[in-house]
Amino acid sequence: MVKIRLTRIGRTHDAFYRIVIADSRRARDGKFIEIIGRYQPTMKDNQVELKYDRALYWMQQGAQPTETVRSILRKQGVLKQYHEEKVTAKKALKDAKAKA
Repeated sequence: MVKIRLTRIGRTHDAFYRIVIADSRRARDGKFIEIIGRYQPTMKDNQVELKYDRALYWMQQGAQPTETVRSILRKQGVLKQYHEEKVTAKKALKDAKAKA
C-alpha cells in the first residue's frame, strides 16, 4: 500500500520533515518513491512547502495519507479539491447512466 507520510531529517531538537510518497512496508526514514513537500514544525508558523499537483495526483492514485499529513493536506486545500473532483466524477457518471 502506498502512503503519504513524513520522513524526519534535521538535527536533534531541530527536526524538520519531508513529505514523501512511500511503500507502507518501508522504514520511516527508508526508501521512498517521491518527495512532494517539506514541513517545519519548529518554525513559528509551521512552514509547509507542498507540490499541490503531485499530492493531488497521488491521492487520486489511491495513496493514503497518515494523520499528520492528512491535517497538512487539509490546511493546504488538497483534500477539498480531491473531494470536489470525486463528487463531480460521480455526478458525470450518474448523468451518463441516466441518458443511456
